[in-house]
Amino acid sequence: MIYELRTYTVHAGKVGELQAAFEQDGYPVIKDYATLVGWWFTEVGVLNQVVHLWAYEDAGVRQKARTAMNADPRLVPYRQKMLPLIVSQSNMLLNPASFSPLQ
Repeated sequence: MIYELRTYTVHAGKVGELQAAFEQDGYPVIKDYATLVGWWFTEVGVLNQVVHLWAYEDAGVRQKARTAMNADPRLVPYRQKMLPLIVSQSNMLLNPASFSPLQ
């Protein structure tokens, strides 16, 4: 199992708008391709960020899923709402240690 940690910094005051777009237009499609482990927004520290954690069987499965998802026309409304809200994005692929509760 691998995990993908995605962090988005959004324009000040726009976290709620991004969350609504994800819940209404993004997640109903994305869940067909990936398993959501968690979706959070920051309240202390670096503000105006949302953080998602996704699970994939392995990097090959992730690549195939991302390719298919990016070609899915059902995500067009989500992208149209989401992209203007984003200031920056970072992405990490995480491999669990042998003792990690999440494998």
